[in-house]
Parts: sequence; structure tokens; C-alpha cells
Amino acid sequence: MSSLLLRLAGPLQSWGERAAFPAIRDTAPFPTRSGLIGLISAAEGRGRERDPQDYAALEFTVRVDRPGVLLSDYHTVGGGYPKNRTAATAGGGNKGAAVITHRHYLADAVFVVAVTGPDDDIERIGAALQSPYWAPHLGRRSCAPDEPFVLRTRVGDPEVELRTRVPLSAPHRGDRQPSRAGGAGTHRVDFLRERLPGEGNQNAVSLSAHDVPVSFASQGRIHGKRQLYRTTEDLPGALFAEPAELHRRLIDYALETTA
Repeated sequence: MSSLLLRLAGPLQSWGERAAFPAIRDTAPFPTRSGLIGLISAAEGRGRERDPQDYAALEFTVRVDRPGVLLSDYHTVGGGYPKNRTAATAGGGNKGAAVITHRHYLADAVFVVAVTGPDDDIERIGAALQSPYWAPHLGRRSCAPDEPFVLRTRVGDPEVELRTRVPLSAPHRGDRQPSRAGGAGTHRVDFLRERLPGEGNQNAVSLSAHDVPVSFASQGRIHGKRQLYRTTEDLPGALFAEPAELHRRLIDYALETTA
């Protein structure tokens, strides 16, 4: 088993976990398994009809550098068109007017994600993410990722990298501020894992997410449930990077030769 590291950051991202097209299109507060597998699948050029179970062996660990600010966008669909080109009704006709939706986003959020799986799978996925068939997006096509997006295509111990090596982004003014509770110069962040961590699990909170992709088919999307564990951990203060130096430190980290 090996891992790769992704940094999911940008002006906007949205990780929906409910109905495909409700009046309110939500976002989860962190990248969903369905969204991450969809991102990987698109990079590999796989159509929606392909079975996502090929990715069942992948495991995701999310470090929440910055949770972002919830933003709601008032959005209309189908306005200004003839009735026969507007949104369909449940009775099979056409609504004849614009459909109003409210779409939620995470503004200026930052997540670092470790993707772990069989060596051959990680090597193939890493190559695809560096030269994607379809451009990656953070939950929705309008949400492009910042660079560097792929931090490392192969790491031996993702826990060590996330806890001690990958630079941390500065929090927003309203976010949880750096804490000294765990010792001088530490920074407190949340982690989300798909299995209970071996160390520091006494504060783990169990969560349930309905985001396991069973089918991505346009007319038959199906998702299952999974269990997640959220922990809050103190990371070394040396990981913290001020905005002016963050990009340089991330590039330096991405270009380092893996031991």
C-alpha cells in the first residue's frame, strides 16, 4: 500500500451529499468520498456509466487546514426560454418558468487529502491526476483548484506527512486560532479518517456520511453510507505558513525528493 497527497484549495468548492437537483443544493463541510472518487475518475477519463467499485479499496484521510466560509448563491435555471425548453415537471410537462435554486459553497477552504491504496492503483491515479483527461474540479465544474494541486504522488507514511511535514495554511480571522494547549507553538486542526486512528483517538467523534458512490449514472445515481472519525490534533508550529510564504513552501515541499 502507498499514498499520494492532494491539496484542495480555491476560491470556491462544494461537496454535495443529498439529492441531485433539489431547491437547495447543499455542501458537506469537507470533501466527500463520492466527490473525491469522481475527481479521480474524471482524471482517468472514465464515463459516468463505469462502475465506481473499482475504487473501493481506496482510503481517504482529510486534514482540515481551513474549513472555509459557507456561501449561498441564488441561482435560476431555464429562464428566458420557450416553455418546451424549460424544466420538466413531475407530470411530464414543462414548468414554463425558471427554476430557482440556492447553491451552497465553501469559500476559501483548504483541505489536504491523503489517498491510500494498492501500489499499482496509486501509481496509475497519480499519473492521471498530473495529466488529467478531464480537468479536476472541487465538487462542481465551476470550482477550479489552486496550485499546487498534487503535492506528492507517492509517500510511504501519509500520517507522518500530514502531521509533521505538509505546510499549514493560515486560518481566517473567524476560524479557530492557533492553540498552545498542546504545547508552545502548536496549531490545532481537525482530521477526518475512515478508520479509528491508532494514536490520539480518545477525542475521536464518530460521524456518518451518505457519500459512498454505488453508481454515477446520470439517471440512476446511488450512494451508500460510511463511518468517519473526526479528531482534533495539535500540529507543530513549524508547519504554519504565513500567506506571503505559503505558496513557496508548498512548491518546495512538492518538489522535494521523496526519501
